[in-house]
Amino acid sequence: MTSFALNPRLEGDSIFVADLPLSSVRLMKDANYPWLLLVPRKSDLVEIIDLDDSDQMQLMREIALSSSALRTVTECEKLNVGALGNQVSQLHVHVIARFRNDSAWPGPVWGVVPPADYETDHADRLIGDLRDALADVQ
Repeated sequence: MTSFALNPRLEGDSIFVADLPLSSVRLMKDANYPWLLLVPRKSDLVEIIDLDDSDQMQLMREIALSSSALRTVTECEKLNVGALGNQVSQLHVHVIARFRNDSAWPGPVWGVVPPADYETDHADRLIGDLRDALADVQ
């Protein structure tokens, strides 16, 4: 096994938010949807079942923590959670805040509209709020 390295596409498409015990939490660079990625910091992982039992449970806890933080910060109507990996095989979990008025509702977010850039101050404020919310739920 080699040391952990974040897939370059995941790194380029997202901004660091925080590290939890197992996963790095990152904000997707798409202002259309408040959208977190959780990437377990272990090498050679493709599927959740590639984690040992205790890490599988830890990932589930971190998904719940991140979901709670995202819902608190965004006051979203629904959360979409999934580990797809069709384009990037490195294990990562999407946690997406959804609203009835978002451009993809009620379908999946992928490919509906081009990613929208965050204004710098908005991204910084959202990341700060997410960090605070993650600290509150741990």
